[in-house]
Amino acid sequence: MPELIALHTTPAPHRLAVIAERAFCQRIARLAVRSLYAELALYPKPGLVSFVDNGSHTDMTAATFLRSMFALRRYFLNITHAGMRDAPFHVLKRLGIDAEARMLRATAGINTHRGAIFCLGMLCAAIGRCHASGAALTAGRVHATLLDGWGRELGAHSGATDTQSNGIRARSAYAASGAREEGARGFPSVFHIGLPALRRTLAAGRGIREARIDALFALMAHISDTNVYHRGGLDGAMTVRRQARAFVARGGTASPDWEARARACHRDFVAARLSPGGAADLLGAACLLQAVTVD
Repeated sequence: MPELIALHTTPAPHRLAVIAERAFCQRIARLAVRSLYAELALYPKPGLVSFVDNGSHTDMTAATFLRSMFALRRYFLNITHAGMRDAPFHVLKRLGIDAEARMLRATAGINTHRGAIFCLGMLCAAIGRCHASGAALTAGRVHATLLDGWGRELGAHSGATDTQSNGIRARSAYAASGAREEGARGFPSVFHIGLPALRRTLAAGRGIREARIDALFALMAHISDTNVYHRGGLDGAMTVRRQARAFVARGGTASPDWEARARACHRDFVAARLSPGGAADLLGAACLLQAVTVD
């Protein structure tokens, strides 16, 4: 009610600007949630939870992810709005911490989207800041805005070790880079690996499902995924990268037998309990950029 009263008593041009700003934030939040849903719905997706099966996980199902997504809707709206207002990094970080707490309440303590909260949240902030500046929403502009606005703080954040998460333990044990180092550099794998793979497949005339599969395997072949190191150690990480690179080398979804090979990879990952959750988070981010950017 106070918000409605405030809108009612402000001058008409300003009121229209506030309404437009909120509509933009709502749109970006919807697209962020849809991107997470797109990742969840994708199949075959080696070792990862989908609507078909639980992949390598015994502690979570597709329903767990849906509850998490529902809990994150307002977070994506708020962090987009904070980005439009050029909020400092500590404000964005607090929004992320609060969102993680809501996620854990919704999932009874299961980490479904911690990486996505960080990655998609920072991208939403950069998209908001870029939009507020009047710049065109191109991938390059969003990337530059992210680094210009919060690059130094992201770099400092990557070195923090105050939380003993599985990812941090894997990073320490195996010198794996993981999500924090991706964030420190402005998520280059999203902009230079995932998004281009999506666009190449679509430009070749194949569908969005095939594009997302190609993007996922390209990311698996490229990144150092602490989720994989945590579950499978160095051997597991090498298995993921080797199989993903073989899939890409065969032409990805351009190969007639791509689905059979992706299913076989899924079975191998489940048998070895491997789950490339970091690549899945980055795929969600690439899907968001594909939906938002105009280039």
